[in-house]
Amino acid sequence: MKKYGKFVIGGIRQKVFNLVLYSMLLVMIVYSVVILHQMTDLNELVTETNEQQKESILQISQTTMGAVVDANLVSSTQLQAELADNLFGDTAGVVESVAYYTERVFAAPEDYTAKDIPLPDRKNDGASSVQLLTEGGVDPADPVLAQKLGLLGNLSDMMMALYGNAKVDSVYVALPDGVMLLVDDHSGSKFDENGKIVTIPIRERVWYTGAIETGGLYFTDVTNDLFTGEISIMCSMPVYHNGKLIAVVGADLFLNDMADAAKNMSGNGSIVVIVNQNGHLIYSPQTEGAFKLTPEVAAMDLREVQNPEVASLVRDALGENTGLQIIDAGDEQYYAVGAPIANVGWAILSIVPKSLVDSPTLAMETQYDGILNGARDVYDKNVSNAKLIIAVLLIIASVLGFGASLILSKRMVRPLEAITNRVGALGGEDLQFCMEDTYRTGDEIEVLAESFAALSAKTLQYVDQVKRATAEKERIGAELNMATDIQTSQLPKLFPAFPQRPEFDIYASMTPAKEVGGDFYDFFLIDDDHIGLVMADVSGKGVPAALFMMVSRVLIKSHLQNGESPAEALANVNDQLCEGNEAGLFVTVWAAVIQISSGKGVSANAGHEHPALRRAGQQYELVTYKHSPAVALMEGMVFREQSFELHPGDSLFVYTDGVAEATNADKKLFGSERMLEALNCDPDAAPKDVLTHVSEGVDAFVAGADQFDDLTMLCFKYNGSEETGQKKA
Repeated sequence: MKKYGKFVIGGIRQKVFNLVLYSMLLVMIVYSVVILHQMTDLNELVTETNEQQKESILQISQTTMGAVVDANLVSSTQLQAELADNLFGDTAGVVESVAYYTERVFAAPEDYTAKDIPLPDRKNDGASSVQLLTEGGVDPADPVLAQKLGLLGNLSDMMMALYGNAKVDSVYVALPDGVMLLVDDHSGSKFDENGKIVTIPIRERVWYTGAIETGGLYFTDVTNDLFTGEISIMCSMPVYHNGKLIAVVGADLFLNDMADAAKNMSGNGSIVVIVNQNGHLIYSPQTEGAFKLTPEVAAMDLREVQNPEVASLVRDALGENTGLQIIDAGDEQYYAVGAPIANVGWAILSIVPKSLVDSPTLAMETQYDGILNGARDVYDKNVSNAKLIIAVLLIIASVLGFGASLILSKRMVRPLEAITNRVGALGGEDLQFCMEDTYRTGDEIEVLAESFAALSAKTLQYVDQVKRATAEKERIGAELNMATDIQTSQLPKLFPAFPQRPEFDIYASMTPAKEVGGDFYDFFLIDDDHIGLVMADVSGKGVPAALFMMVSRVLIKSHLQNGESPAEALANVNDQLCEGNEAGLFVTVWAAVIQISSGKGVSANAGHEHPALRRAGQQYELVTYKHSPAVALMEGMVFREQSFELHPGDSLFVYTDGVAEATNADKKLFGSERMLEALNCDPDAAPKDVLTHVSEGVDAFVAGADQFDDLTMLCFKYNGSEETGQKKA
């Protein structure tokens, strides 16, 4: 690169100049040759291709319109059917959930305490509320019926939760005694003009009788809601226990939104209609023709009408997606498509008059002929003028191109040189690249400069963020280490735990999945002749679970030390933990009290893993029985107890689900069988060695995979009491 005063030869500037100049010259030469050649041939081609273009355009128009109708009509119809089907499926899910819990409550009444069901209250109008409704002549105060209602009241909280989260307008459970538990937000509609609560013929309602006749999930036809008058459909199903009907559960779904959606889809000559499982039209905007909406009492079954194409369309749509069809409905031909709403056996039909779809093509043909004739005259005139204009423009472009090449090359290179010099000067403490007026070119050069400036600012910001993040990480690490120490200090960790008591040996361990965990174990002497054992697992992980764990541990230990049985202790702890449990945490618990002198024990299992028991001289086996629910799920729960007896040499192993559900890299679980294999590799080992065998078995199985859950275990070996002469030899 050489400079001669203000002129520079070589370098980027020279290259840019040459590139722009040569490019312009090449473009002009090629353009001139092509234009002249095209003008010569174009005149001949125009006449020859006009008719071909016309025919092709009309054919493409017809094909395109058909494809558009096919794609849009089919997809929109199927989408609306899927949305409606999902809506009814969600309603069925609500009914099945209520039925499941109703059967559970009535199958085990001893696990629940009586809860009152309030009568409708006008003050609750507009808000979700639980209400008791009866048939005429039914007395809720009758002792037998009152007992059933007290049991039924245990479903109130669950039904309120389902009603609040699902798109249903009411949820209810009716007993064969003529009473029902109802949840909705229009309690004011349950009063007559005199202000008295209305009675309703519950066992005569179609949702009640239809569910019993069907014997399973049942959807009613479209009807008006008894209380609000809204258009609705009702979903219900019977609940049986030991072959006996105990209730009919149901939910209402108002159909105003579906009717509005169908109305909005209709327009511009197209219509959307909805057909129920009986082939009756339940919505149609038409007042005449084959799809005219008639009152329900006079409605025809469209599957049986004389028009075979309409009847076939309706029959097919009730069973599957039909695809696009052309049907003759008598008054004219239509493009039609249907899709089923599977959950209720309905169908949605979308219909567009064929004449409406064909009209743009006919109009296009007429307009094209007129435009073609006028364009031909203009074209001939413009071709002559274009030749003269092109010649003049080529001369002017050549002159301007040379001058523009000089100016552009200079302007483009100057800011690049300035950016290069500034970037080269960056280093050390000087890392800030700032925008200057020289860089503001309004093109990629300015973008490049802004990128350098942004990168510079981000670099400085990143350095500062790294410093602050490092300090914050150190602070959080210190707090988590402190939380781990606090949690560990709450659990018995001094072994041997009771060296002065030769009647038994005990060992336990906990390895949290995070810095702090939700599992805990505990063991303590209640008095000189009784020891309490606890193994528990709090839902969730981390600090919240650890806090819930410490509260649960203190409460369980306190109640057991007060002399309460395991079932009584868990029931009282359950009620205490339910108070203010907004986070929805719960804890599975296995708790036992063992009489040291006799080896007799009582345990309660609240949703926890089955313990493993080894009799002297034998191998460990799982002790399985029916669980009680987990603690803190619902107030007023009753917990079952199991009695057992340990003999000298017997061992008891309890654990959390982190053992059986330990997962390896192939997503396989450690499982109960592998756990028993680890226990039985040396079944007569001391409790500490038993836990070591299981831990080694888990480590070998997961082979370095991340620990998913807390790993907590406890082993209790009974040696026998000297007082009774049962001590193991």
